[in-house]
Amino acid sequence: MVKKAVCVISGGMDSALSTKIAQNSGYEVIGVHFNYRQLTEAKELECFRSLTEELGVQNKYEIELPFFSDIGASALTDSTIPVPDGGVEDGVPVTYVPFRNGIFLSIAASIAEKEGAEAIFIGVVQEDSSGYLDCTEEFIIKMQNAINQGTKFETKISIEMPLVHLSKAQIVKQSLDNNVPLKLTWSCYKNSEKACGLCDSCRLRLNGFKQANAVDQIEYVG
Repeated sequence: MVKKAVCVISGGMDSALSTKIAQNSGYEVIGVHFNYRQLTEAKELECFRSLTEELGVQNKYEIELPFFSDIGASALTDSTIPVPDGGVEDGVPVTYVPFRNGIFLSIAASIAEKEGAEAIFIGVVQEDSSGYLDCTEEFIIKMQNAINQGTKFETKISIEMPLVHLSKAQIVKQSLDNNVPLKLTWSCYKNSEKACGLCDSCRLRLNGFKQANAVDQIEYVG
């Protein structure tokens, strides 16, 4: 019997590697992408479609979550809040989207139960996401427990987070070693044409490539 895994695929390099790891582990991947009215929504959706095609993912879902823009409270979903470009912030960053991963995992669990999948893969990275409490191992484990408590008795879902303790440099290296098409991924919080190179996500990505002695093939401003 084929074992299945739901992979949350944002279009970034973390979720791309997480998906490749699921495939290498023998899972048939079900790709799930969320359009939540983030600034780079169209670019991330383009990357999701390109990545799933390149990785041969046939079964996929594109879920609309427009309510995040109604809630606001995040620089990613509220245009009145500027995306910082001065480096990593102390405390919870303004780019934190309220309970985003909790909501993503809840929807992924619904899909997993419907599809008969036994695992959910999510590319959370604890070290590089300091201040994002919904990216921690502790949070993911508690979500797994809650999901299994609230689904059918025969449903047993494992939430896999293979990157949670990796650095961006390790993610770049593993991606290259596993032929993950990083040129099809996007990390910038601000721009959709050329990455800004200044936001926190761009800085982490660029530093990861630098430490891995690799060249990032996406375009940057300047």
